[in-house]
Amino acid sequence: MAVPKQKKGRGATHTRRSANMKLEMPSRSVCPQCGAPKLPHHVCPNCGFYKDREVVVTE
Repeated sequence: MAVPKQKKGRGATHTRRSANMKLEMPSRSVCPQCGAPKLPHHVCPNCGFYKDREVVVTE
């Protein structure tokens, strides 16, 4: 079985790991009721609708 001759340095490890840690904006969708941007699969914070039903009463 192959064994490394030396331990990988901290810089090499962090460089490799940080390649997959990119920050991304969460995806947005448009509310069909009011047209406001909202997170997908969440209640609209503007009108309180989810899947064509009013789930949260907003004023």
